[in-house]
Amino acid sequence: MKIGRRSFLSFVIGGAAGTAITPLPWKLMDDVSIWSQNWPWTPVPPDGEYSYVNSVCALCPGGCGITVRKVDDRAVKIEGMKGYPVNDGGICVLGLSGLQLLYGPTRVKSPLKRAGERGEGKWEKISWDEAIFEVTKKLSDIRSNGESHAVGSIVSSDSGTVPNLFKRFLTAYGSPNFMTMPSIQDSYEMTMQLMQGVSAKAGFDAENADFILSFGSGIIDGWGSPVRMFKANSAWKANGKKVIQIEPRLSNTAAKSDKWIPIKPGTEAALALGLANVIIKESLYNKEKIDSQSGFDAFKKLVLNEYSTDKVSNITGINSTAIVSLAKTFARASKPLAICGRGQGSIPGSLNEFMAVHALNALVGNINKKGGVWAVPETDYIKWSKVEMDETATNGVQKERIDGAGSEYPHAKSLLNRLAEVINSGDGALEALFVAGANPLYSMPDSKAIKKAFGNIAFVVSFSSYMDETASNADLILPNHVYLERYEDVPTPAGLQKNVIGLTRPVVKPQFNTKNVGDTIILIAKALGGRIADAFPWNSYEACLEETLGAKWGELVENGFCSDSNSKVATGKFDFYPKAMESLSDFSPVNVEGSMASYPLVLIPYDSIRLSNGYIGDPPFVIKTVEDTVLKGKYACVDVNPKTGKEIGLTEGGYASIHTPRGRAVVKVHLYEGIMPGIVALPRGLGHTAYDKYLAGKGCNFNELIGPVEDPVSGFDAAWGIRARLTKV
Repeated sequence: MKIGRRSFLSFVIGGAAGTAITPLPWKLMDDVSIWSQNWPWTPVPPDGEYSYVNSVCALCPGGCGITVRKVDDRAVKIEGMKGYPVNDGGICVLGLSGLQLLYGPTRVKSPLKRAGERGEGKWEKISWDEAIFEVTKKLSDIRSNGESHAVGSIVSSDSGTVPNLFKRFLTAYGSPNFMTMPSIQDSYEMTMQLMQGVSAKAGFDAENADFILSFGSGIIDGWGSPVRMFKANSAWKANGKKVIQIEPRLSNTAAKSDKWIPIKPGTEAALALGLANVIIKESLYNKEKIDSQSGFDAFKKLVLNEYSTDKVSNITGINSTAIVSLAKTFARASKPLAICGRGQGSIPGSLNEFMAVHALNALVGNINKKGGVWAVPETDYIKWSKVEMDETATNGVQKERIDGAGSEYPHAKSLLNRLAEVINSGDGALEALFVAGANPLYSMPDSKAIKKAFGNIAFVVSFSSYMDETASNADLILPNHVYLERYEDVPTPAGLQKNVIGLTRPVVKPQFNTKNVGDTIILIAKALGGRIADAFPWNSYEACLEETLGAKWGELVENGFCSDSNSKVATGKFDFYPKAMESLSDFSPVNVEGSMASYPLVLIPYDSIRLSNGYIGDPPFVIKTVEDTVLKGKYACVDVNPKTGKEIGLTEGGYASIHTPRGRAVVKVHLYEGIMPGIVALPRGLGHTAYDKYLAGKGCNFNELIGPVEDPVSGFDAAWGIRARLTKV
């Protein structure tokens, strides 16, 4: 069975993103199941008894429910679970391809110990007993030298039992360096803390909003929970709701919106405050409720004095008349909703932008209301006993974190974007680092500097299920079961306005000599002994999970999820003008790296639902769906406005060299009217050096071309682009 690239794209994708996200037609899913089994490493299952197992997809923060069809003991198809609160039967192209990650050649099949230089690809298979001994010996030596604080971990997020097991382990061991991969959730949580005085995540009642104002959020490009947002977008269209997309490039989301408003990148906060200027000046808000709220007088003074429509027009490049019209339409909608966080939201961004957009929502009265933004408290089912620390641990956890979170930036929980500079400059050191559910050597900005920093860490342990870039540069790999082989809780997905707990469960038995990362941490703790072992009383991760979930366990096992329809709301006094907002009194965009003289253009990234740019790389099925205006052969395509291209002498399909202060790459040129002149764009999710031949060596990694820019307010990475130049080759 042979399917060419173009015919496959035509068949699968149809009308852009539609088929990739919505509940897929049965015929298409059957064809995909058959087609995927023609990969040489995927054996065709024999005839046998059919069965179905409900679980949760863990390939992205979306947390969709899935139903896996099996023939005997082999999984043969993944579908969206009907009735699941997040996706209700829908599935994205990545979730559909999960079997290729289960049975594919990129799996790490047993514990591995580095046998050559880091990154050389030489490994020695070892037993699990040997692997645990290697880790505990190293950690024991570090601790005996009084350096427990020089151990750290990088995990995907801080929610759920597995991340909290890592955090508990570091506490008992004596280190404060529990770090997480950055995302817009960091900025929204800090915004909630500063403006509402609550510890909560932001939830968006997208289904009930009737006017959606998106400041660059890739609603159908992977923002939030991808399937949920695509279904919401389809419902908006069917019911005549309006979607306005504001960004410098015509993305898939912008193309499917009612209106695309191009904006100078980095000026979104100014636009939000300009809209607030009009709403306040025209008295399009509830004066009785808003005028008396904390900080509103100062906020009102700020927007009226500093953000007139003419001034905002000059800053953003958007016509004053358009700003006034947009503000009035937004304020007069019955359930308006403003969202931000560029693309899929993997970079936190400027806190000023999040605060300005959140203030805009508060101004029109849609905080904790139907169709609005909800403050969703963290699920509280993890109620473990307090860690009893020995003297070493007590002293260690009091040391300053290596990333400065909580000290230089008191409201930040984790600042992974600062790690490379701190280590490479010699201002801080780590003796050992655990990495689980993350691939920072690929997905962090300035990945070359991250790789150099890892080279300065004496002992790196990866728990990856796959031979990704970070695992390839580790000293030891202790492979986790993949999500279809393990139990694990999946707390409330990104952007959901109510608490939902999902449960991944073993659909099939482990294919290789892997181990649930929760079990591995428990084994390491017990091997270290003393108070560290005492902090982990469970005999297994499954026992820990069952005890932790308590009464919820039965419901989770039976249904695959439990949902609190009466979720609590984190309530607090809204502050329109927290101290952190004072920096907006004199607006200037977060500066991008590079000089205009040497780099006359600005390079920005963009995201696509067909390109995974986090811990998981595209499986073969997904990379097959990428358009040839994004990836052509082994070259990524750079979007260039025809006017800009003409000035440089570039032609459609020609080759060019793109240079930034951080790196260089050869790309193909795509002349595109949907990008503003002077700006060029590259996709995220390409340029892997690891994984298999279907993904490695295709395109360039955007993160090798850009570095982090520290937000002076939050400490988060606020880089929205970098200066660049293009030359014809």
